[in-house]
Amino acid sequence: MKKIILSLIAILLVSTSAFAQDIQLNRPQEPLKPYSYYSEDITFKNKQANIYLAGTLTLPSREGVFPAVILISGSGPQNRNEELAGHKPFLVLSDYLTKNGFAVLRYDDRGTALSQGDFKRATSVDLATDVESAVAYLKTRKEINPAKIGLIGHSEGGLLAPQVAVKSRDVAFIVMLGGPGIPGDEILLIQQRLIAEASGTNEEEIKGAEMINRKIFNLVKKSSDIGQLKKDLRSSLKKILTENPDLKRAGDTTDDEFINLQIDTYATPWMQYFIKYNPVSTLKKVKIPVLALNGEKDLQITPKENLKAIKKALGKAKNKHVTIKELPGLNHLFQESDTGAPQEYQRIEQTYSPTVLKEVSDWLHLQIK
Repeated sequence: MKKIILSLIAILLVSTSAFAQDIQLNRPQEPLKPYSYYSEDITFKNKQANIYLAGTLTLPSREGVFPAVILISGSGPQNRNEELAGHKPFLVLSDYLTKNGFAVLRYDDRGTALSQGDFKRATSVDLATDVESAVAYLKTRKEINPAKIGLIGHSEGGLLAPQVAVKSRDVAFIVMLGGPGIPGDEILLIQQRLIAEASGTNEEEIKGAEMINRKIFNLVKKSSDIGQLKKDLRSSLKKILTENPDLKRAGDTTDDEFINLQIDTYATPWMQYFIKYNPVSTLKKVKIPVLALNGEKDLQITPKENLKAIKKALGKAKNKHVTIKELPGLNHLFQESDTGAPQEYQRIEQTYSPTVLKEVSDWLHLQIK
């Protein structure tokens, strides 16, 4: 194994904040105040975690009773607008849906912006209780039709939505936007390869990084204790570096710096859960209507593998109310893109493809008839 750049081993999360660039931004889709609808900043309590979460509830008008959706962000700590790469996807999505007759609740992830809690110690299971608390809050609002509350999850949010749906009878339908259908370790290996290829990395470097990541993932999958996992990762990575002196690290990082980065990345409650979790275990229990959309050029949650798994799992649930679509030319953020590489996200002016906005809105209207 020669000249394998270890920077490729670093995790490529479904969160995209790492790809932000210092460029001038133009975001023509972002709505400007004053809005043509009612907007209220709110807080609600997650009683199980004993924390308050802050968000924004938008209503088509101040008076009336409306169907509602809750927006669930992707991985990593994000605010209520799911702000990343210079975009505010949830602001654009909530604006569109509210103008089309839906109440929309979006909120800051726990420990982020105005929400309480510790994001670093949370797993997807914990984050799902935040969504459950949002559902409970909407049921207290006289403007919300309690029989027409749905969930829209992007990326990891598409993992959380089914988890909440199988536990709560209060969820009427779910939308998975680039949501996972295969285990976390498989997702990470695929996205690492595809993004590396899109970045021009050669095959030898990619295979070397895959080999090391597989070893790391196997340790994570076998682990049940974070402290022991840190020790196992340090020992294993030291052995790999000793046995492969030709390995090089981008940025001239030392062996210890590289090893510490991997430990900080993988030895966390969230990562331990994500790598081990298979979404099929939950999806095969989902009985309510599901819309699952993926962009053709999504390199982070790939349509081929994930949509196939989602369809098969919902088939096991004997769910007859499923719509699954791969949308041409769109990336993980559902922007019209050239390659789908995360490096493009910020350079693209479009925040959401109008095709996706209409697709989601039209499907939602069918669910509330």
